[in-house]
Amino acid sequence: MLAAPGRAAPAASHLHLTAQETGHLTGLLEELSGTVDNPTAEGFLADVPRLAWRLPRRLVDTLLDFRRHESSSALVLHGLPVDDRVIGPTPLNWRAVPSPSATLRQELYLMLVAGLLGEVFGWSTLQDGRLIHDIVPMPTEENEQSGHGTVLLEWHTEDGFHPYRCDYLLLLGLRNHDKVPTTVAAVDAVDLSGQLRDILFQRRFLIRPDNEHLKRAADLVGGIQRRHLIQEMQDAPEPCAVLFGHPERPYVRVDPTFMDAAPGDTEAREALDALVHQLEAGLENVALGPGELLIVDNYKAVHGRSAFTARFDGTDRWLKKAVVTRDLRKSRTLRAAPGERILL
Repeated sequence: MLAAPGRAAPAASHLHLTAQETGHLTGLLEELSGTVDNPTAEGFLADVPRLAWRLPRRLVDTLLDFRRHESSSALVLHGLPVDDRVIGPTPLNWRAVPSPSATLRQELYLMLVAGLLGEVFGWSTLQDGRLIHDIVPMPTEENEQSGHGTVLLEWHTEDGFHPYRCDYLLLLGLRNHDKVPTTVAAVDAVDLSGQLRDILFQRRFLIRPDNEHLKRAADLVGGIQRRHLIQEMQDAPEPCAVLFGHPERPYVRVDPTFMDAAPGDTEAREALDALVHQLEAGLENVALGPGELLIVDNYKAVHGRSAFTARFDGTDRWLKKAVVTRDLRKSRTLRAAPGERILL
């Protein structure tokens, strides 16, 4: 079994900074904002492993424990101040974020936390390869299965179709007047029979890229007579396992909207349905307020978002997003240089 029935811990644990720790944090960010104007510049990112140790000690210890001992499947950090007036209105498009950013301090914080978990990276097929994404509703994307839609965002492993998907997904709340929840569920809470579990450990499943990756991949190749790697993964996905790692405490790789069992494999389809049913039943709501940072262990938890109604008046939900890998080297074949952070 994967879990003892009725005894599963909540997917997300929480750390609330004290007033003293918040003061320490804001002082550090104030200092850095005086010398750093681009939190994703390689010069700053090279310093992040050293600078991150200046975060409040309890925060550092919690992040290291989360990384090393997998103490929970998701972690919410509370205590970063965000002034709703200073950050300006929610953009209507991720390309419309002003530069220099009014959210510089929040972006610095995001990169420092990321630096204690691993290496931040990006995809050429998402937000033009930016390392920090702005997650905002867009008038042209309302019905899409992406962070820019307003319909229910089905839960999933982040970039589950790709072997070089992130280890950690970071979502930092800037504005959420409507308390729109992010949804999270942990694989540790799943209770499956040995037979179903064994099937899920076998390479009998296909996951295809999501629409956001596919759209940009088509744009990138344009009229060139070749296919983008993302398009090739759409046409011929490699069979993969849904569960992997330790048999009693497995990791998970699942994206129900963009996956299926191999054609004709009814056993695999039934096993996948059983897992999906239990993850669905275990979903928890995390409505990120300003300054609250959700870190999802992308190997241990899935995430999604509830549906909501956007006003497009500058007051809608606004998050900053980053993805982190524990091992940048493994993706070397998809990066232009050893120090490059953009895949594909």
